[in-house]
Amino acid sequence: MKTNIRTGDAPDAIGPYSQGVRARASEFLFLSGQIGLDPQTGELVPGDIEVQTERVLRNLEGVLRAAGSSLDQVVKTTIYLTDMEEFPRVNKVYGKFFGESLPARATVGVSSLPNGALVEIEALAAVG
Repeated sequence: MKTNIRTGDAPDAIGPYSQGVRARASEFLFLSGQIGLDPQTGELVPGDIEVQTERVLRNLEGVLRAAGSSLDQVVKTTIYLTDMEEFPRVNKVYGKFFGESLPARATVGVSSLPNGALVEIEALAAVG
């Protein structure tokens, strides 16, 4: 269903992501960006970048599950950070969620995010 692509003809990934991902699926699911909102309260979870990143990824898991997919089927993510110095801490949490099934990824520094969030992640996943 999903094959990670790795080649010496391009630089190695500098974090927990793949250079590329080939997906064969009957459908693709485009997930809107998630920030660290608690789904029960609608409030931003209190805590640092690691706490918010974990909540973001759990939110993405919920949407994936509802659509019949999972983190294993994610082929591409985009991470938006308000402080690029937090990149290693986000990678630490992100890597725990994706394990060996690493999607392709881009990380972008932004000046601000909704609700004062520190991180936002959007995803593209296979379904089927």
